[in-house]
Amino acid sequence: MLVHPWDAPLDDAEWRHWLAAGRDFGQLVAPGRGRDLPVVVPTHFLYDGDRTVWLHLARPNPVWEPLAEHPRALLTVIDDYVYAPSEWGRDEGQEAERAVPTSYYASVQLACDVRVVDDPAEKTEILNRQLARFEPPESARLPVVDADPDGRLLPGIRGIELTVTGVQAKFKYAGNKKRPVKERIAARLEERGSPADLRARTHLRRRHLAD
Repeated sequence: MLVHPWDAPLDDAEWRHWLAAGRDFGQLVAPGRGRDLPVVVPTHFLYDGDRTVWLHLARPNPVWEPLAEHPRALLTVIDDYVYAPSEWGRDEGQEAERAVPTSYYASVQLACDVRVVDDPAEKTEILNRQLARFEPPESARLPVVDADPDGRLLPGIRGIELTVTGVQAKFKYAGNKKRPVKERIAARLEERGSPADLRARTHLRRRHLAD
């Protein structure tokens, strides 16, 4: 992922807060060894706000072979993305036909060591963490137990614990533009007004127009 200086996180707290604030679905990328292409798995996950991520997947999932070959993976998350027409980012005095459209987005990529979890008690703990996050508070599905009837289902899944060893994060919101252009982009985002537009506008103003 290309990260220009003006797209880089202001600090680690920025990407940690963004990821922990309701971002819980991404793609787990397992490269394995000597493969033509990695295995990519869309999945919910639970991030602890620091260095650990938990998730579970079905036992027939193709991800287990590359993880056995090489217990490393990338978890990538993208959100708050919008398309910005060329007129929005046109520099002052620039001809309209030379203006360039672009996309604005936030993305975090976590490079991780992988530990596959097959112990029933540990799998139960992972499931209870995840369901406590995703299930309604009154859900009858909690808690999961490692005895029957849940115990009969546990062999059908495997848990994963990811330990974060490196991070690439990007908040691409017109950081390379002059202030009048940033103001125009923020106004256009507000006018168009979709939920994603308003989130992108918040990022732009927070990062580049706060003073």
